[in-house]
Order: sequence, then structure tokens, then C-alpha cells
Amino acid sequence: MSTTSGNDRVGYRYAEQVTPPDPQRASDVAITTHEHVYEVDPRLMERWVLQQQFPNWDSLRIMNSRHQHLEWMHRHFAHHVITGSALLAEVDQEDHQE
Repeated sequence: MSTTSGNDRVGYRYAEQVTPPDPQRASDVAITTHEHVYEVDPRLMERWVLQQQFPNWDSLRIMNSRHQHLEWMHRHFAHHVITGSALLAEVDQEDHQE
């Protein structure tokens, strides 16, 4: 049986698990904490939406499974999948016709 003392303890470290890296400004309204994780700046939302803290591992789990979730939603609920670029092209075409 091994014993631990002082800094040798192994276990849950709240700050390490819950505190995300310092946010980096991505735009006027967005920040990024983990690589490829973009969020609306929480300061812009806290008046209307209660902000929740997620453990770092859960934020990364959600981010890493987003494509799988989107594919599942498409298979079950979408008759057609339309890309954002196709929508923008359609809007641009309508603007030029006016």
C-alpha cells in the first residue's frame, strides 16, 4: 500500500478541472478558451442567461462530439442539409435581383 503526503497527492484538483485557460478575444462578441472552442463572450449574455461552469473535460467532450451529434440530427430530422455558404449565395443572388 502506498502512502502520499504533501504535494504527492493524487485526486481531484478543482482549479485544474474547472478553470478553463484564460480566454482570448476572437472578435467583438466571441472568445476562445480551448483550441477550436469559440463562445459568445459571457459578459454579453449574463443579463439574460445564467452562466454555468463546465469542467474542462466536459467542454472538450462536447466540442469533440459536435460533428457526430450534427450527423445524427441530420439523419433523424433533416430532409435536406443546406450549407451556410449555399444560404449566403442565395441571399446574395436575391439582393442582386432587386
